Amino acid sequence: MKRVEKEKPMGMELRSSKVDTRHLERLAVVYVRQSTQQQTIHNTESTKLQYGLTERAMSLGWPRDRIVIIDDDLGRSGSTAEGRPGFQRLVAEVGLDHVGLILGIDMSRLARSCRDWYQLLEVCAIFRTLIADPDGVYDPANYNDRLLLGLKGTMSEAELHVLRQRLDQGRRSKARRGELGLPVPVGYVRRSSGEVIQDPDEHVRTVVSLVFEQFERKGTVNALLMSLVRSGVKIPVRVVTGPNKGEIEWRRPNRTTLQSMLRNPIYAGAYAFGRTWTDARKKEPGRRGSGRRWVPREDWPVLLKDRIPAYITWEQYEANLGQLQANRPIVMGAPRRGAALLSGLITCGRCGLRMSVSYGGGVHRYLCNSEKTNYGGEPCTDLGGRFIDEHIVQLVLKSLEPAALEVSLAVATNLEDERQRLDGEWKQRLERVQFEVDRAFRQYNAVEPENRLVVRTLEQQLEEKLAAQRQLEEAHHRFLAEQPTKLTEAERQHIRALAADIPALWDLSTTSSADKQTIIRQLVERIRVKPQGASERLDVVVEWVGGHRTELMLHRPVWRVDQLSYHRDLLARMRQLHEDENLSWREIAERLNAEGWVPARQHRGFTPANVRATASKHGLTKSIRPKTVLRRHERPLTDVAAELSMPTVTLMAWARRGWIPARKLHEEGRTFWIISAEPTELAKIRAMRTATTTRRSTLAMARA
Repeated sequence: MKRVEKEKPMGMELRSSKVDTRHLERLAVVYVRQSTQQQTIHNTESTKLQYGLTERAMSLGWPRDRIVIIDDDLGRSGSTAEGRPGFQRLVAEVGLDHVGLILGIDMSRLARSCRDWYQLLEVCAIFRTLIADPDGVYDPANYNDRLLLGLKGTMSEAELHVLRQRLDQGRRSKARRGELGLPVPVGYVRRSSGEVIQDPDEHVRTVVSLVFEQFERKGTVNALLMSLVRSGVKIPVRVVTGPNKGEIEWRRPNRTTLQSMLRNPIYAGAYAFGRTWTDARKKEPGRRGSGRRWVPREDWPVLLKDRIPAYITWEQYEANLGQLQANRPIVMGAPRRGAALLSGLITCGRCGLRMSVSYGGGVHRYLCNSEKTNYGGEPCTDLGGRFIDEHIVQLVLKSLEPAALEVSLAVATNLEDERQRLDGEWKQRLERVQFEVDRAFRQYNAVEPENRLVVRTLEQQLEEKLAAQRQLEEAHHRFLAEQPTKLTEAERQHIRALAADIPALWDLSTTSSADKQTIIRQLVERIRVKPQGASERLDVVVEWVGGHRTELMLHRPVWRVDQLSYHRDLLARMRQLHEDENLSWREIAERLNAEGWVPARQHRGFTPANVRATASKHGLTKSIRPKTVLRRHERPLTDVAAELSMPTVTLMAWARRGWIPARKLHEEGRTFWIISAEPTELAKIRAMRTATTTRRSTLAMARA
């Protein structure tokens, strides 16, 4: 009778001849991976097959307690080892000589990148680790098996390329029909059928329409943002992930969101695909959206108009883009016709951003509006323009003197020579660290892989050398970026030619503001200003073309005396002159000017008026009363002003004009105003005060 053999179930194969005792003494690792979370949920059969490889490991001789399952990479792509902790753990375990066998359902589960695949093969070959799949058991140290494994890895990578190509072609084909689902911006929602409609929330639609209406009226994103902030308008954003998915969150408006809305063609009813592309060189692992670059509109692969409900017309969308382009500042900007001579050159020393120019009331100011522009906050730095312009112009004209000009050029040459010397020293340091790295590589390659006590030490040393080399190279790149630009000979001759003509032509009426800006830009590369708090002190750093720097500490005008860094000493000196030396306000003003004291606004120095106002505001004035006995119902003007809560100046003006009964009293060289303070007169003064206040309020309301 013929004997019939039964078919062996999967996992009951005979032990492979490649498996020996040394392999069995180590672990068997079953690597489980699915590319996406959707595959993990829906393609459960593939996951079961991968977990079932434990039976295969048992049939090859491994006991169950010596079999380890690594499934940390479920839902992760195999196109790269970055972001795959399971694969990294597998390579580490092999490198520690803990693994005798790796099992995978196919090679694409382990890696779809030849770089990662050959790295694993190299480590497995060094430590004699076997690789198994349903087709057989392979030894990476064996040439024939290595050749077969390499072919399988190449096919796995090519398969990924073919899959991506098919998917991309499918996406593009669907996009050409306008059916590819893309993320929708603020003001739109996507139905379950795939149709894109305007948000059903009327408030959301109102806010979106308001954004476009305000931009058409205001003309700039900054004015639009400030208008929304002042009005308390917030931007509605529908949550796309998390427990609150689909709900509306109201967030404070910001410049980035508003610009994105103005540039998105969906608001004009157009379906657009391919507006961005990803630059692999700039993409950072783990950072979503990194490396993204914008594509010019004429190069968009798909642009279908009138496919989506629109908030604005296509013509208005085109006008918005043109307005944004017109508002875009250049890095330095062309010389302007305005009075600001440092436009485009001056930067904020606090945040490092370029300062803008504001005109009003016949004067100009330099403003740093980064916080105000982006979030509607307070300006970072606010500086009077005429003050800083005058100081920079003096420096420029002084630098244009032939002798000073030659010194500046010599300094630039010295800086260039110094840079070359430093660059040579950097090259030596780089060469030395490269030698250290090469020596560490030679030591690591010379040791036997089995001698783990030595190998671990050499690995650590090699990693330290490589890290030191990388840090030194990064520091070298920063050094090169921070060094001054080298002047060409043509630039040197051009600067010399300017020295003979410009100082005499600067003050001519025919020299326009744009001409002066051009001259300054030939010499100055950047100006950094940083106020010391709210005081009058201003730190200025002028960076000249060629690398030379001039550091200054200027005293700018401030609004109040208490903003002066020396205001305590100034007030003490004023008190001394007023109380101890008993000087008049005019004499105090002359003495302060002679001693070099500078007032807050710095226009004409100290005057009797501002000295008296400062002394009165800060309580420095002495209360001096007349010694003469006054008549019945007569009182000093200061007492009446205090009783009626009126400014002394106002009451004195009324007395001089004869509106109230008053007389002058001369006593010991001083003049006192005496007021008739009968009850009827006081009532009359109160009525005049009330009428004056009411009239001023009415005029202010009419003007507003």
